[in-house]
Amino acid sequence: MSQSHYLLPDSRGVLKVAGEDRYAFLQGLVSNDVMHATTERAIWAAFLTPQGKYLHDFFIAVSGDAFLLDCEADRRQDLLRRLSLYKLRSKVTVADANNEQGVALVFGERALETLGLTAEPGAAKPFGSGIVYVDPRLSALGARAILPRAGIADALRTAGVEPGNADDYDRHRIALGVPDGSRDLKVEKAILLENGFNELHGIDWDKGCYMGQELTARTHYRGLVRKRLMPVNIEGPLPAPGTPVMLGDKEAGETASATRTDGGAVGLAMIRIEYLDPPPPPGSFVAGEAKLTPLKPDWAKF
Repeated sequence: MSQSHYLLPDSRGVLKVAGEDRYAFLQGLVSNDVMHATTERAIWAAFLTPQGKYLHDFFIAVSGDAFLLDCEADRRQDLLRRLSLYKLRSKVTVADANNEQGVALVFGERALETLGLTAEPGAAKPFGSGIVYVDPRLSALGARAILPRAGIADALRTAGVEPGNADDYDRHRIALGVPDGSRDLKVEKAILLENGFNELHGIDWDKGCYMGQELTARTHYRGLVRKRLMPVNIEGPLPAPGTPVMLGDKEAGETASATRTDGGAVGLAMIRIEYLDPPPPPGSFVAGEAKLTPLKPDWAKF
């Protein structure tokens, strides 16, 4: 990935949250501090069940007097419905903006340089008639943009960004150990701290209460994390998501998304931490007919 490339993934959609109470409204619902979302910074946040289990994650960017939420396209109506339930008397509107706004992923070694962005996660700036920002999770992932659908490709090409390959981006994301929404996190079951949300800047520990905070905080402060999602090198056929990961006769976890390119096969897997210290020999973990070798990401703390 020596240049900068873009993707226009159908898997991403956009919601718009507007109104004078928009900050207070989202602040009481999501895991990150919405007050940090400005025209110069985008954030990543999760929306949880009252019991602290994963429902949705999304990026929050500021455009004028509104928030634009970069979320999963095929689940955006569920997110819109759930957010709308909490509007009550708040002066806020939540609307589907997917017909007007599109999401672009920009990646490659020169992605941030090409767009005039620093390497600070979340750093944002106006771009054309929209906004572009460094991925708030990890700057190595590149940048994201929310732009009017009409002319989005032309705007990126004019900036010097060429069309890219979705498999290349997916391999890059997986190798970095970053989850991709409900592809990797089980809805109403996944716990944020097992999936890197702390180190990937998806949680603010100093903000006020939000839905699901109690379990998240208890898990963090009591050191109750026993499993972690991490990249694995794969030898053999790609295991289907949810395939049990075995270490000898012990069930050590399960697989998530995976991909195979010319550079080899990589995937994500939820692995019990107790089986990683000391690390077993490469290929000791097995998922179906595949041998797995877990790789702890540089950014992870466990």
